Amino acid sequence: MLIMLVESDFNKAKNKLGLILAAVFLFAALIGIALVIGKKSQEKEPAASEAKIVFTTNWFAQAEQGGFFQAVEEGLYKKEGLNVEIRQGNAQVNGPILLMSGGTDFFMGSGFEAVRAVSQDIPIVTVAAIFQKDPQVLISHSGVGNDSLESMKGKPILVSATANTSFWPFLAARYGYTDEQKRPYTFNIAPFLADPQAIQQGYGTSEPFTIEKQLGKKPNVIYLADHGYLPYATTIETRSELVEKNPELVQKFVTASIAGWKSYLANPQPAFAAIKRINPEMKDDLLLFGFNQMKEMGLVESGDALRLGIGAMTPERWKAFHNSLVEGKLFPAELPIERAYTLKFLSQASKQP
Repeated sequence: MLIMLVESDFNKAKNKLGLILAAVFLFAALIGIALVIGKKSQEKEPAASEAKIVFTTNWFAQAEQGGFFQAVEEGLYKKEGLNVEIRQGNAQVNGPILLMSGGTDFFMGSGFEAVRAVSQDIPIVTVAAIFQKDPQVLISHSGVGNDSLESMKGKPILVSATANTSFWPFLAARYGYTDEQKRPYTFNIAPFLADPQAIQQGYGTSEPFTIEKQLGKKPNVIYLADHGYLPYATTIETRSELVEKNPELVQKFVTASIAGWKSYLANPQPAFAAIKRINPEMKDDLLLFGFNQMKEMGLVESGDALRLGIGAMTPERWKAFHNSLVEGKLFPAELPIERAYTLKFLSQASKQP
Protein backbone atom coordinates (compact mmCIF):
# COMPACT_ATOMS: atom_id res chain seq x y z
CA MET A 1 0.00 0.00 0.00
CA LEU A 2 2.78 2.41 0.89
CA ILE A 3 4.55 1.58 -2.38
CA MET A 4 1.38 2.34 -4.34
CA LEU A 5 1.03 5.74 -2.65
CA VAL A 6 4.65 6.62 -3.40
CA GLU A 7 4.21 5.64 -7.04
CA SER A 8 1.02 7.68 -7.26
CA ASP A 9 2.74 10.78 -5.83
CA PHE A 10 5.66 10.26 -8.20
CA ASN A 11 3.35 10.04 -11.23
CA LYS A 12 1.53 13.18 -10.15
CA ALA A 13 4.82 15.03 -9.77
CA LYS A 14 6.00 13.76 -13.14
CA ASN A 15 2.79 14.89 -14.84
CA LYS A 16 3.01 18.30 -13.15
CA LEU A 17 6.62 18.66 -14.28
CA GLY A 18 5.58 17.72 -17.82
CA LEU A 19 2.90 20.40 -17.83
CA ILE A 20 5.40 22.96 -16.54
CA LEU A 21 7.94 22.03 -19.21
CA ALA A 22 5.28 22.14 -21.94
CA ALA A 23 4.23 25.60 -20.75
CA VAL A 24 7.85 26.76 -20.80
CA PHE A 25 8.36 25.45 -24.34
CA LEU A 26 5.09 27.03 -25.51
CA PHE A 27 6.07 30.37 -23.96
CA ALA A 28 9.50 30.21 -25.63
CA ALA A 29 7.89 29.38 -28.96
CA LEU A 30 5.50 32.31 -28.65
CA ILE A 31 8.40 34.63 -27.85
CA GLY A 32 10.27 33.31 -30.90
CA ILE A 33 7.27 33.87 -33.15
CA ALA A 34 6.83 37.38 -31.76
CA LEU A 35 10.48 38.17 -32.43
CA VAL A 36 10.21 36.92 -36.02
CA ILE A 37 7.03 38.91 -36.64
CA GLY A 38 8.64 41.96 -35.09
CA LYS A 39 11.70 41.58 -37.26
CA LYS A 40 9.58 41.16 -40.38
CA SER A 41 7.50 44.21 -39.55
CA GLN A 42 10.70 46.19 -39.02
CA GLU A 43 11.99 44.99 -42.40
CA LYS A 44 8.77 46.19 -44.06
CA GLU A 45 8.58 49.45 -42.17
CA PRO A 46 10.66 51.50 -44.67
CA ALA A 47 8.42 50.33 -47.55
CA ALA A 48 5.33 51.27 -45.56
CA SER A 49 6.75 54.74 -45.01
CA GLU A 50 7.47 55.31 -48.72
CA ALA A 51 5.24 57.82 -50.48
CA LYS A 52 3.19 56.09 -53.20
CA ILE A 53 3.57 57.98 -56.50
CA VAL A 54 1.97 57.36 -59.89
CA PHE A 55 3.82 58.67 -62.95
CA THR A 56 2.11 58.37 -66.33
CA THR A 57 3.92 58.57 -69.66
CA ASN A 58 2.35 59.98 -72.83
CA TRP A 59 3.00 56.87 -74.92
CA PHE A 60 3.76 53.17 -74.70
CA ALA A 61 7.01 52.26 -72.94
CA GLN A 62 9.99 53.00 -75.18
CA ALA A 63 13.60 54.20 -75.19
CA GLU A 64 12.53 57.86 -75.02
CA GLN A 65 11.28 57.23 -71.47
CA GLY A 66 14.26 55.20 -70.30
CA GLY A 67 15.53 57.45 -67.52
CA PHE A 68 12.32 57.08 -65.54
CA PHE A 69 12.39 53.29 -65.78
CA GLN A 70 16.08 53.37 -64.84
CA ALA A 71 15.25 55.28 -61.67
CA VAL A 72 12.85 52.48 -60.69
CA GLU A 73 15.22 49.65 -61.59
CA GLU A 74 18.23 51.20 -59.85
CA GLY A 75 16.28 52.03 -56.68
CA LEU A 76 16.80 55.78 -57.10
CA TYR A 77 13.19 56.62 -56.28
CA LYS A 78 13.29 54.36 -53.23
CA LYS A 79 16.46 56.12 -52.13
CA GLU A 80 14.38 59.30 -51.95
CA GLY A 81 11.62 57.52 -50.03
CA LEU A 82 9.29 57.13 -53.01
CA ASN A 83 7.40 54.09 -54.24
CA VAL A 84 6.87 54.99 -57.90
CA GLU A 85 4.55 53.19 -60.30
CA ILE A 86 5.03 54.04 -63.99
CA ARG A 87 1.91 53.70 -66.14
CA GLN A 88 1.98 53.63 -69.92
CA GLY A 89 0.16 56.25 -71.91
CA ASN A 90 -1.30 56.21 -75.42
CA ALA A 91 -2.93 58.54 -77.94
CA GLN A 92 -6.11 58.73 -75.83
CA VAL A 93 -4.43 59.69 -72.55
CA ASN A 94 -5.07 63.29 -71.53
CA GLY A 95 -2.38 64.45 -69.10
CA PRO A 96 -4.13 67.54 -67.66
CA ILE A 97 -7.34 65.60 -67.01
CA LEU A 98 -5.43 62.76 -65.36
CA LEU A 99 -3.53 65.19 -63.15
CA MET A 100 -6.54 67.24 -62.10
CA SER A 101 -8.66 64.15 -61.39
CA GLY A 102 -5.93 62.66 -59.19
CA GLY A 103 -5.46 59.74 -61.59
CA THR A 104 -1.73 60.44 -61.64
CA ASP A 105 0.68 62.52 -59.56
CA PHE A 106 3.13 63.36 -62.35
CA PHE A 107 2.77 63.25 -66.12
CA MET A 108 5.26 63.14 -68.98
CA GLY A 109 4.18 66.13 -71.04
CA SER A 110 5.52 68.80 -73.37
CA GLY A 111 6.18 72.50 -73.49
CA PHE A 112 3.20 73.04 -75.78
CA GLU A 113 0.87 71.20 -73.41
CA ALA A 114 2.03 73.40 -70.52
CA VAL A 115 1.32 76.61 -72.44
CA ARG A 116 -2.09 75.36 -73.48
CA ALA A 117 -2.90 74.58 -69.84
CA VAL A 118 -2.11 78.19 -68.93
CA SER A 119 -4.40 79.42 -71.70
CA GLN A 120 -7.20 77.22 -70.35
CA ASP A 121 -6.50 78.21 -66.73
CA ILE A 122 -5.68 74.61 -65.76
CA PRO A 123 -3.42 74.68 -62.65
CA ILE A 124 -0.62 72.37 -63.73
CA VAL A 125 3.05 73.27 -63.86
CA THR A 126 6.20 71.91 -65.51
CA VAL A 127 8.96 71.15 -62.98
CA ALA A 128 11.66 69.76 -65.30
CA ALA A 129 12.33 69.30 -69.03
CA ILE A 130 14.27 66.15 -69.86
CA PHE A 131 14.44 66.74 -73.63
CA GLN A 132 16.01 70.03 -74.64
CA LYS A 133 14.97 69.27 -78.23
CA ASP A 134 11.60 68.00 -79.40
CA PRO A 135 12.10 64.74 -81.40
CA GLN A 136 9.41 65.73 -83.94
CA VAL A 137 10.56 65.13 -87.52
CA LEU A 138 9.29 65.14 -91.08
CA ILE A 139 10.29 62.05 -93.05
CA SER A 140 10.55 61.71 -96.83
CA HIS A 141 12.02 59.25 -99.30
CA SER A 142 15.62 59.97 -100.20
CA GLY A 143 16.56 61.16 -103.67
CA VAL A 144 13.16 62.54 -104.73
CA GLY A 145 13.71 66.22 -104.00
CA ASN A 146 11.95 66.47 -100.63
CA ASP A 147 15.12 66.99 -98.64
CA SER A 148 14.37 70.36 -96.99
CA LEU A 149 11.44 72.05 -95.27
CA GLU A 150 11.35 74.64 -98.03
CA SER A 151 11.06 71.95 -100.72
CA MET A 152 8.04 70.40 -98.95
CA LYS A 153 5.92 73.52 -99.23
CA GLY A 154 2.68 72.83 -101.10
CA LYS A 155 3.16 69.04 -101.09
CA PRO A 156 0.89 66.50 -99.32
CA ILE A 157 2.12 65.62 -95.83
CA LEU A 158 0.72 62.92 -93.54
CA VAL A 159 0.11 64.44 -90.09
CA SER A 160 -1.95 63.52 -87.03
CA ALA A 161 -4.75 65.61 -85.57
CA THR A 162 -2.47 66.86 -82.79
CA ALA A 163 -0.24 68.53 -85.39
CA ASN A 164 -2.94 71.17 -85.84
CA THR A 165 -2.19 72.59 -82.42
CA SER A 166 1.52 71.88 -82.17
CA PHE A 167 4.05 71.89 -85.02
CA TRP A 168 1.82 72.62 -88.04
CA PRO A 169 1.18 76.29 -87.10
CA PHE A 170 4.96 76.64 -86.74
CA LEU A 171 5.47 75.29 -90.27
CA ALA A 172 2.67 77.51 -91.57
CA ALA A 173 4.08 80.67 -89.98
CA ARG A 174 7.74 79.95 -90.75
CA TYR A 175 7.59 78.15 -94.11
CA GLY A 176 4.18 78.99 -95.57
CA TYR A 177 2.62 75.54 -95.29
CA THR A 178 -1.17 75.45 -95.80
CA ASP A 179 -3.98 73.25 -94.53
CA GLU A 180 -4.51 71.96 -98.08
CA GLN A 181 -1.25 70.00 -97.70
CA LYS A 182 -2.44 67.96 -94.73
CA ARG A 183 -3.37 64.30 -95.07
CA PRO A 184 -4.39 62.06 -92.13
CA TYR A 185 -1.61 60.13 -90.40
CA THR A 186 -2.84 57.16 -88.34
CA PHE A 187 0.56 56.06 -86.96
CA ASN A 188 0.76 53.44 -89.73
CA ILE A 189 3.73 53.72 -92.09
CA ALA A 190 2.18 51.59 -94.85
CA PRO A 191 0.93 54.59 -96.93
CA PHE A 192 4.41 56.13 -96.76
CA LEU A 193 6.09 52.91 -97.87
CA ALA A 194 3.73 52.59 -100.83
CA ASP A 195 4.29 56.10 -102.21
CA PRO A 196 7.82 57.31 -103.10
CA GLN A 197 6.60 60.92 -103.00
CA ALA A 198 5.04 60.59 -99.55
CA ILE A 199 6.04 62.81 -96.62
CA GLN A 200 4.98 62.06 -93.05
CA GLN A 201 5.48 63.18 -89.50
CA GLY A 202 7.30 61.02 -86.97
CA TYR A 203 9.64 60.86 -84.01
CA GLY A 204 13.30 60.82 -84.95
CA THR A 205 13.87 58.08 -82.39
CA SER A 206 11.27 55.68 -83.80
CA GLU A 207 9.67 55.80 -87.28
CA PRO A 208 12.94 56.29 -89.24
CA PHE A 209 14.19 52.96 -87.90
CA THR A 210 11.04 51.05 -88.88
CA ILE A 211 10.95 52.71 -92.31
CA GLU A 212 14.59 51.91 -93.03
CA LYS A 213 14.02 48.32 -91.99
CA GLN A 214 11.12 48.01 -94.44
CA LEU A 215 12.69 49.94 -97.33
CA GLY A 216 16.22 48.67 -96.98
CA LYS A 217 17.59 52.22 -97.12
CA LYS A 218 17.62 55.31 -94.94
CA PRO A 219 14.82 57.84 -95.39
CA ASN A 220 15.39 61.59 -95.32
CA VAL A 221 14.77 62.85 -91.77
CA ILE A 222 14.46 66.52 -90.75
CA TYR A 223 14.34 67.45 -87.06
CA LEU A 224 12.06 70.48 -86.64
CA ALA A 225 14.06 71.47 -83.56
CA ASP A 226 17.03 72.18 -85.83
CA HIS A 227 14.92 74.70 -87.73
CA GLY A 228 13.46 76.84 -84.97
CA TYR A 229 10.82 74.59 -83.37
CA LEU A 230 11.42 75.36 -79.69
CA PRO A 231 9.25 73.38 -77.27
CA TYR A 232 10.73 71.33 -74.46
CA ALA A 233 9.72 67.65 -74.58
CA THR A 234 9.54 64.72 -72.16
CA THR A 235 8.73 67.21 -69.42
CA ILE A 236 7.61 66.42 -65.89
CA GLU A 237 4.25 68.03 -65.10
CA THR A 238 2.29 68.04 -61.89
CA ARG A 239 -0.54 69.90 -60.15
CA SER A 240 0.19 73.40 -58.92
CA GLU A 241 -1.40 72.37 -55.63
CA LEU A 242 1.19 69.62 -55.12
CA VAL A 243 4.01 72.10 -55.76
CA GLU A 244 2.57 74.49 -53.18
CA LYS A 245 1.56 72.00 -50.48
CA ASN A 246 4.21 69.30 -50.79
CA PRO A 247 7.32 70.75 -52.44
CA GLU A 248 9.55 68.21 -50.65
CA LEU A 249 7.84 65.33 -52.46
CA VAL A 250 8.10 67.12 -55.82
CA GLN A 251 11.80 67.74 -55.19
CA LYS A 252 12.40 64.09 -54.41
CA PHE A 253 10.68 62.97 -57.59
CA VAL A 254 12.56 65.46 -59.77
CA THR A 255 15.91 64.65 -58.13
CA ALA A 256 15.50 60.88 -58.52
CA SER A 257 14.20 61.19 -62.09
CA ILE A 258 17.19 63.27 -63.19
CA ALA A 259 19.53 60.81 -61.46
CA GLY A 260 17.76 58.06 -63.40
CA TRP A 261 18.44 59.83 -66.68
CA LYS A 262 22.11 60.28 -65.83
CA SER A 263 22.37 56.57 -65.07
CA TYR A 264 20.41 55.61 -68.20
CA LEU A 265 22.65 57.58 -70.54
CA ALA A 266 25.68 55.81 -69.04
CA ASN A 267 24.21 52.28 -69.27
CA PRO A 268 20.67 51.75 -70.61
CA GLN A 269 20.38 48.00 -70.05
CA PRO A 270 18.42 48.05 -66.74
CA ALA A 271 15.81 50.35 -68.30
CA PHE A 272 15.70 48.30 -71.51
CA ALA A 273 14.80 45.19 -69.50
CA ALA A 274 12.01 47.05 -67.67
CA ILE A 275 10.63 48.56 -70.89
CA LYS A 276 10.46 45.14 -72.55
CA ARG A 277 8.61 43.72 -69.54
CA ILE A 278 5.90 46.37 -69.68
CA ASN A 279 5.83 46.59 -73.50
CA PRO A 280 6.80 43.24 -75.07
CA GLU A 281 6.38 44.76 -78.56
CA MET A 282 9.53 46.80 -77.97
CA LYS A 283 12.58 44.96 -79.34
CA ASP A 284 16.28 45.40 -78.60
CA ASP A 285 17.18 46.85 -82.00
CA LEU A 286 14.54 49.59 -81.82
CA LEU A 287 15.44 50.39 -78.21
CA LEU A 288 19.09 50.75 -79.15
CA PHE A 289 18.24 52.91 -82.17
CA GLY A 290 16.12 55.26 -80.06
CA PHE A 291 18.80 55.46 -77.39
CA ASN A 292 21.55 56.21 -79.89
CA GLN A 293 19.45 58.86 -81.61
CA MET A 294 18.83 60.59 -78.28
CA LYS A 295 22.55 60.80 -77.70
CA GLU A 296 23.53 61.63 -81.28
CA MET A 297 20.95 64.44 -81.61
CA GLY A 298 21.58 65.75 -78.08
CA LEU A 299 17.92 65.48 -77.11
CA VAL A 300 18.79 65.29 -73.40
CA GLU A 301 22.25 66.80 -73.16
CA SER A 302 22.42 69.95 -75.26
CA GLY A 303 21.72 73.67 -74.98
CA ASP A 304 21.11 74.85 -71.43
CA ALA A 305 21.46 71.30 -70.08
CA LEU A 306 25.19 71.38 -70.86
CA ARG A 307 25.54 74.28 -68.45
CA LEU A 308 22.73 73.68 -65.94
CA GLY A 309 22.35 69.91 -65.99
CA ILE A 310 19.73 67.43 -67.21
CA GLY A 311 16.19 68.74 -66.87
CA ALA A 312 17.22 72.37 -67.32
CA MET A 313 14.76 75.11 -68.24
CA THR A 314 15.19 78.87 -68.58
CA PRO A 315 12.74 81.79 -68.69
CA GLU A 316 14.39 82.95 -71.93
CA ARG A 317 13.68 79.65 -73.67
CA TRP A 318 10.07 79.60 -72.47
CA LYS A 319 9.61 83.17 -73.66
CA ALA A 320 11.09 82.39 -77.08
CA PHE A 321 8.78 79.39 -77.41
CA HIS A 322 5.80 81.52 -76.43
CA ASN A 323 6.77 84.08 -79.05
CA SER A 324 6.83 81.37 -81.72
CA LEU A 325 3.32 80.34 -80.69
CA VAL A 326 2.17 83.94 -80.93
CA GLU A 327 3.75 84.08 -84.39
CA GLY A 328 1.76 80.99 -85.34
CA LYS A 329 -1.42 82.66 -84.05
CA LEU A 330 -2.01 79.92 -81.48
CA PHE A 331 -1.87 81.96 -78.27
CA PRO A 332 -2.08 85.65 -77.34
CA ALA A 333 1.03 87.67 -76.57
CA GLU A 334 -0.29 88.63 -73.12
CA LEU A 335 -0.52 85.03 -71.92
CA PRO A 336 1.23 84.75 -68.49
CA ILE A 337 3.80 82.21 -69.67
CA GLU A 338 5.57 82.21 -66.29
CA ARG A 339 2.68 80.16 -64.89
CA ALA A 340 3.63 77.25 -67.15
CA TYR A 341 6.79 76.29 -65.25
CA THR A 342 8.90 76.62 -62.13
CA LEU A 343 12.68 76.40 -61.76
CA LYS A 344 12.71 75.89 -57.99
CA PHE A 345 13.36 72.13 -58.13
CA LEU A 346 16.19 72.10 -60.66
CA SER A 347 19.17 73.63 -58.88
CA GLN A 348 19.17 71.01 -56.12
CA ALA A 349 18.52 68.14 -58.55
CA SER A 350 21.43 69.16 -60.79
CA LYS A 351 23.86 68.85 -57.87
CA GLN A 352 23.27 65.12 -57.60
CA PRO A 353 26.17 62.97 -58.85
